[in-house]
Amino acid sequence: MRVVSGDLKGRALKAVPGNTTRPTTDKVKEALFNMIGPYFIGGLGLDLFAGSGGLGIEALSRGLDKVIFVDRDGKAVQVVNENIRACGLEDKSEIYRNDAERALKAVQKRDLQFNYIFLDPPYKKQQLVKLLQLIEEQGLAAPQGTIVCEHSSDIKLPESIGALSKVKHETYGIIGITIFKLGVDEKGEA
Repeated sequence: MRVVSGDLKGRALKAVPGNTTRPTTDKVKEALFNMIGPYFIGGLGLDLFAGSGGLGIEALSRGLDKVIFVDRDGKAVQVVNENIRACGLEDKSEIYRNDAERALKAVQKRDLQFNYIFLDPPYKKQQLVKLLQLIEEQGLAAPQGTIVCEHSSDIKLPESIGALSKVKHETYGIIGITIFKLGVDEKGEA
C-alpha cells in the first residue's frame, strides 16, 4: 500500500494488522481520485472510516490543506498516527478515535464544512444512506462538496439524498464507488 500520486507519491503506508480493516487498493484509489480531482487547490477533508488513513493521506498528497481522520478501532487510529508521522503530515491532520455518527456530531459542533468526505465503512455493516442523510441534514458538506462512498459492488445507492445528488458510479470487481455532490444535479451541473 502506497501513496499513488502528488507530493508524497510512492511513500509506503502501513496497513492495519488483522482482517478487520480492508484497505482501498492502489488501483481503486487512483481511479477514485481521477473521478474527483485528481489534484486539489486546498480544502478540508474528512476520512470517516480512516482505517490506515490511506484515502485522507492521498488527498493531502494531492493538495488538500487539512484532513480529519476518524476510526473507532484503536489499532486503526494507531496506524493512522504512524502513517501521518512517517509522511510528515502532523500539521495538516487531526486524528480521533470515535464512531462515525458521534464524529459527525462533533464536527458539526465545530461548524466545519468539508470539501471532500470519504466514506469507506465495513461492507457488512453498511449504513451509507443513514450517514449521507446525517451529513446532508447537519450541513457538513461545503457548497459543491464531494462525498465519496466506497462499498460492495452489489450496493445501489439512491440518486439523491436531500440536496446531495449522485454524480458518478463505477464498479471495480467487488468494489463500488459512488460519488455524491452537494448542490448539483445528476448531470453534475450547479
